[in-house]
Amino acid sequence: MTHTAAFSEGRQSQESILAAICLAALILPLSFTGGAVATPTIARELGGDPLALGWITNAFMLTFGSLLMVAGALADAFGRKRVFVCGVLAFVTISLVTVWAPNIVWLDILRSLQGVAAAAALAGGSAALAQAFEGMARTRAFSLLGTSFGVGLAFGPVLAGALIDHYGWRSVFFSSACVGSLALLLGMPRMHESRDLGPGGFDWAGAASFTTALGLFTWGVLQLPVRGWSSCQAWSLLAGAGAAFIAFVSVERRADRPMLDLSLFRYPRFLGVQVLPVATCYCYVVLLVLLPLRLIGIERQSEVSAGVSMIALSIPMLVVPTLAASLTRWASPGKISALGLFIAAAGLFWLGRIGPCSPRGSLMGPLLLIGTGTGLPWGLMDGLAVSVVPKKRAGMATGIFSTTRVAGEGIAIAAVVALLTLFIQVHLPQEHSTAEIETAQMLAMGNLAEASRLSNDSVPALIRAYADGFRWLTNLLILVTLAAGIVVGWLLDQTPPSQQRGDEG
Repeated sequence: MTHTAAFSEGRQSQESILAAICLAALILPLSFTGGAVATPTIARELGGDPLALGWITNAFMLTFGSLLMVAGALADAFGRKRVFVCGVLAFVTISLVTVWAPNIVWLDILRSLQGVAAAAALAGGSAALAQAFEGMARTRAFSLLGTSFGVGLAFGPVLAGALIDHYGWRSVFFSSACVGSLALLLGMPRMHESRDLGPGGFDWAGAASFTTALGLFTWGVLQLPVRGWSSCQAWSLLAGAGAAFIAFVSVERRADRPMLDLSLFRYPRFLGVQVLPVATCYCYVVLLVLLPLRLIGIERQSEVSAGVSMIALSIPMLVVPTLAASLTRWASPGKISALGLFIAAAGLFWLGRIGPCSPRGSLMGPLLLIGTGTGLPWGLMDGLAVSVVPKKRAGMATGIFSTTRVAGEGIAIAAVVALLTLFIQVHLPQEHSTAEIETAQMLAMGNLAEASRLSNDSVPALIRAYADGFRWLTNLLILVTLAAGIVVGWLLDQTPPSQQRGDEG
């Protein structure tokens, strides 16, 4: 009887920990997509130039992505529960302060601090989850974690649109604080502290050089759509990132206990796991930003209507990731992930052939196909991320994977916006001029009214240029997704997980 009671209590503790970490994983992408959808409304209330408004999303992505691997290493060294709880508590507090942001400058600063807290919450929670579960239970737990992250990304525009429509943009940040508080209530009482008690101290030199490298690189990429491809500032940032990355590799090779074990990159499966989030960025995540801008700014739908239109992209994330975990009984993760990416590429091809003036229901088919295809690798990649390293370095593994995912999202979004701007500019009917570049930038950001003011072209001509540029962009995304599918299918099937873990031990 005592054994049964202890087993029941242990299972309840696991479920509470899983629920808390999944809630935290849900609000982090909500903060990302919610801020993007709220930007037009914030601009009307607080004002600000395009650069300052762009940093509402960019500031969060910059600090979030740059600090994830450092946060994972800190979780291993100083305690996974401690880092998770401190991260969620800071996120809740900053979100509440953001509700009262008086101007755009303060809002951008608070968004960057939100990203710092989000990095600690996700890295600490993921590492704690790896300690709380074993075997297939751990695979299912990480599948649910990935599903939660995907649902947050997918349904963020819908929820944000509804909140903005009824209560204003500040309610988006207040709702995040409420969900974060619930995560703390569920997680703190039952989560046990754990950390890596191995020899050596924290790799401060590695943390500083890596954060500098990724921060400068992300910042430089984010500047390209705003400053232009010939910007000295953007290329200087990218050059600084390269120098910092070289310094990071040099530090890690000499460190007794490196933040990133560079020897992991000789394992094909580890490389394949890092490709997965990059692939889903270009076939799925970028659409969560581009499509609301198109629907609201170019097709002139309301925030709520645009959110409803995005549901077709979101619905598969409720079912398909869990299905993917079940399919591993009959097929390898590499084959399942590759199949999903090929399906997503077919959806992108379909989407690129639907112009802005098409009936609203015409988007449902391609968006469902893209969401379904992306859901297959999405349900597997979180579990795979911790299956290729020793359990004691789970924080490092999740930190690397989460860094690849989140930093990749920020870089992917900046890159596709820059490319969409270039493709639109090529298709504008007027002669090359400064106004043409500004017009293309405005169209890429979904500001048709301002583009029409800057250009002598008619509104239908501007919409046609946008449609042609969007089609060119989807063709490029198809090539990236297909190439990633081939690489992932090959790398993930190279070496069995058990052999890799044995090698690492």
